[in-house]
Amino acid sequence: MRFVPALLLALAASSACAEEVGRVGVDWVGNDVVIEAIADPKVEGVTCHVAYFDRSLFDRISNGNWFEDPSNASIACRQTGPITLGDIARGPKGETVFSESRSLIFKSLKVTRIFDEQNQVLVYLTHAREVSQGSAKMAISTVPLYGSK
Repeated sequence: MRFVPALLLALAASSACAEEVGRVGVDWVGNDVVIEAIADPKVEGVTCHVAYFDRSLFDRISNGNWFEDPSNASIACRQTGPITLGDIARGPKGETVFSESRSLIFKSLKVTRIFDEQNQVLVYLTHAREVSQGSAKMAISTVPLYGSK
């Protein structure tokens, strides 16, 4: 089971909630890959699936790092119904769709949506946000808006 302090479970008001849809054991010590579904709260008809590593209690004890999970994540976003754009950010920085704590204080896993208006594509980026060192581990997925509203 993941250790996440209650105060870090609060998500930003504009962020979506994730629903765990899969969990795959990867080794004998109980480490898992978790797959969560995240419906974009401002774009009806788009769902993202994010996969990330969840450390076991045994792994945390043996490595001495209780409060942190790896930054690795993968994302795939698809049209899951008719797409309707809500009031989304249209600037190059996009906006946060989802954020979840990955350590006690300094790290979170984020999903950011960027609207490539010229090409009529939604770009979803997943990355870790670390205050101390940053993270170059990221993944993107795109959803074309062929004739969507």
